[in-house]
Amino acid sequence: MKRKEFIRKLGVGVTAFPLFTACSSDDDLMPIDELVNEGGTNADCLTTASETAGPFPIKDPASLERMNIIGDRTGVDLDIEIAILNGNESCTPLVGAIVDIWHCDKDGYYSEYGGTQMQQVDYSNKHFLRGRQVADANGKVAFTSIFPGWYQSRATHIHVHVFDDNGNSLLVTQIAFPEGASSAVVQVNAASEYGYSKGMNGYTYNAKDNVFSDGVITEMCSISGSISAGFSLTHNIVVPA
Repeated sequence: MKRKEFIRKLGVGVTAFPLFTACSSDDDLMPIDELVNEGGTNADCLTTASETAGPFPIKDPASLERMNIIGDRTGVDLDIEIAILNGNESCTPLVGAIVDIWHCDKDGYYSEYGGTQMQQVDYSNKHFLRGRQVADANGKVAFTSIFPGWYQSRATHIHVHVFDDNGNSLLVTQIAFPEGASSAVVQVNAASEYGYSKGMNGYTYNAKDNVFSDGVITEMCSISGSISAGFSLTHNIVVPA
């Protein structure tokens, strides 16, 4: 979905999205550059796995209430749509949930950190690729971003922290990306014209990732789109509200 279409679909708020469920595709049935739609969202009302927030959590998320989280970064367009569901009430939408997300840029760097052994490039005074939204009547939040890159020992991922409407922490988790020869991850990391220079040499796949190696059944998103038009990510997160 192109960004201008995404914004128009949102209108004033983020109330227009239907509930996303698992979907799949057969790459042999369509050109890869037209559609990539692999993996699936959590459609079985299983509580989403809890994961670490570190080592680069948002320092002041209340100051980053925004839909467009790109900042000064460049890369392949990525529209993110997340449904927050109440696992204690048969996965009904969790209206008013506060949702923070953050992820690295195309080169594997995080804002708000740097100048250390863990991340030598200093972006401690930047706030790109971080944001907060409040879930609408359908339990939905939406963000405009770029496709994350990767860094040593980690597969492509997005961090998410969900709070209730009173600010009480409900779940810290991460979103995993589908993999495979024709996956969006492979396509994007070959897109040197968009600045993705690492390729897949040295990439850590989900099965070897120190966070995802125990399984990603409740953390796997769905991806559709193309390099030229941009990609769309949809995902359900089930919290023990």
